[in-house]
Amino acid sequence: MRLRALLDTDALGLKLLGGEDELDRTVRGVMTTDLRDPSRYLSGGELVLTGLAWRRDAADSEPFVRLLVQAQVAALAAGEAELGSVPEDLVVACARHRLPLFAVHESVAFATITEHVVRQVSGERAGDLAAVVDRHRRMMTSGPAGGGPDVVLDLLGSDLDLRAWVLSPTGRQVAGPKDAEPALSAEVCAKLAAEHLAATRTGRRAPHRVPVGSTAYSLFPVRGRGQPPVTPQGARAPQGAGREVRETVLSDWLLVVEADAGDWAEERLDLLYGVTQLIAVERDRRDAARTVRRRLAQEVLELVQTGAAPAEIAARLRVAAPVLLPGLGAAPHWQVVVARVEWEDGDEETGRVAQTLLEEILVDPHATGPEQSDRIAVAHTGGEAVALVPLPAVSTEHDGSEAGVLAEALLESVREPLSAGLDGDGRVTLGVSAAVHSAEGLRGALEEARHARRVAAARPGRVCAAGHQELASHVLLLPFVPDDVRRAFTARLLDPLRDYDRRHRAELIPTLEAFLDSDGSWTRCANRLHLHVNTLRYRVGRIEQLTGRDLSRLEDKLDFFLALRMS
Repeated sequence: MRLRALLDTDALGLKLLGGEDELDRTVRGVMTTDLRDPSRYLSGGELVLTGLAWRRDAADSEPFVRLLVQAQVAALAAGEAELGSVPEDLVVACARHRLPLFAVHESVAFATITEHVVRQVSGERAGDLAAVVDRHRRMMTSGPAGGGPDVVLDLLGSDLDLRAWVLSPTGRQVAGPKDAEPALSAEVCAKLAAEHLAATRTGRRAPHRVPVGSTAYSLFPVRGRGQPPVTPQGARAPQGAGREVRETVLSDWLLVVEADAGDWAEERLDLLYGVTQLIAVERDRRDAARTVRRRLAQEVLELVQTGAAPAEIAARLRVAAPVLLPGLGAAPHWQVVVARVEWEDGDEETGRVAQTLLEEILVDPHATGPEQSDRIAVAHTGGEAVALVPLPAVSTEHDGSEAGVLAEALLESVREPLSAGLDGDGRVTLGVSAAVHSAEGLRGALEEARHARRVAAARPGRVCAAGHQELASHVLLLPFVPDDVRRAFTARLLDPLRDYDRRHRAELIPTLEAFLDSDGSWTRCANRLHLHVNTLRYRVGRIEQLTGRDLSRLEDKLDFFLALRMS
């Protein structure tokens, strides 16, 4: 399609800001990005959509535009929602490099433009096969007449004789053909998701071929908003687990096709990649639907962390309850779940990754469909995600414990794929609080969940969780320890360090606290204290020498943790 055709469609909300002489350029694809350097994902001819999150100041526009021109993109379309209007420095940079520039009205979703371009371009690429994609697109409209991705997969079966499923990164079935027998088992879904995560993380070329018994499956990544669409000409992920891969590997859906795509013709591959982009529109709709719940959770979390009055927190909970549990009629009980994703190199920008992953983990693993997470509110702060989980009724089980989210049960169905996706590069740790009955209990529940996550972090393995029940042996019993026992215990461990700090101003106590808060991560602790790692190792060595303890042992870490808590 030609660029000028985009201006003929009023529903796209595009306004030309520059490049009138270049409107006969051909558009071969579309990419949505907020990366500062998206060039590795570009193969030429794309309409690039951006929300301008990459722009920190006026100096950023020139290098961004230069990279797009070097990649031979067709045009740039900038959204007005973030800044209110397209910055003049971006207009000037595009004019200097003869790159056509469009403004996208804030009322128009990028998904609408993507869907339009995919439909047009797939028609040029696939010829008669594009009629199938167009039928899929019409069936994916919202409302009672639409069928979502399930209908797309049904049409793949009827038109191309392909059985296909859409899976989440944890192996949960998001969509599948209605008449598929036998259905994919939970074990097969987990294996396919694990293979997908491992392949994406290591940069293997898609589609990924995975044999399971005598059946071959081909896995196609489904890239959401802000990520490059995958095409047969540009189907390679960046090598290694860079930040861009880390930000998406634990959130992207995958399309599973029961076939070996290794010998498919280019037209057939084109069609499947076009289908993944249509499914990505559905994923973007799901993410957009989560916005309100995320905002509610963020507001409650900020109130709890800043010590707001319980009445103020309760007022926000009353707003959240009807959104999360429509028709409940009474205020629910709540649990708090804390999750952290940690990378081996100490990269701390993991809050959003943990947020997206926790939203998926908290969905019932036996539930299907893209909208099963409509009762989950997850915020993120720093490097962790915090979920506010409503419980419509809290009953007591036979063992006397309260029903609700159980820590280990959260990981039963997701441990295999997540371990594969993180192997050699990172960890996921979760902590779960007990249920609380009012706003007054939320602050304690948050601290309880964070303590439980630290207990999980002390365990071996890539994916670990701990619940509030496991805190009863230490944290919850600390107030009942006799004062003389507390004083003797803390003096034995901490007095040598305090004395040394007084004489040498060595800050061993703050170093110990930061080391334990960082779960023994040398890189994260050094970054937190603004120290070189070798300096940190020297201080920890001095702590071990003065106390006779070994901070690589869980028992000694726990003793120090208790001593600091009781001091």
